[in-house]
Amino acid sequence: MSVTLHRAPVAQIPPGTLYRILWLRVSVFVVEQDAAYPEIDGRDIEAGAELMWAEESSGDVLATLRVLREPQNTRIGRVATAAHARGRGLAADLLRAAIGVLDAEAPGIPILLDAQAHLADWYGRFGFVVWGAPFAEDGIPHVPMRRTGPGEPIAKESSS
Repeated sequence: MSVTLHRAPVAQIPPGTLYRILWLRVSVFVVEQDAAYPEIDGRDIEAGAELMWAEESSGDVLATLRVLREPQNTRIGRVATAAHARGRGLAADLLRAAIGVLDAEAPGIPILLDAQAHLADWYGRFGFVVWGAPFAEDGIPHVPMRRTGPGEPIAKESSS
């Protein structure tokens, strides 16, 4: 089946698709990673927030991420891929697309993310560098990361 990348603010996402996106995030972050926390945190509906997702022609949401526009930077988060879809490069495709959008909209504005520590090298392939002290979120080691803008390398190979 073919996979299509989409992006939209929450208010413009069809209800069934939004349900599948949120189901995927809860399945990965709350259930799979055993982290009981408020996954639906209110930030999805902030001004300028968008969700991006990879959807199969069947309607199955395979991967997703969230883009937030903050006063001094932009932020990518909630990067998740369904267990059965991992290894297909879908998260990498979404991340490259998000970086492309953000770099085009606001060149030179930093893009921030909080990476699970074991994924720091993966994010590094897209031009992100560790930018602060490690911390634990819901018992999972994380590192803050930053990408300063256009001209930085973005991984070409697809991997998630």
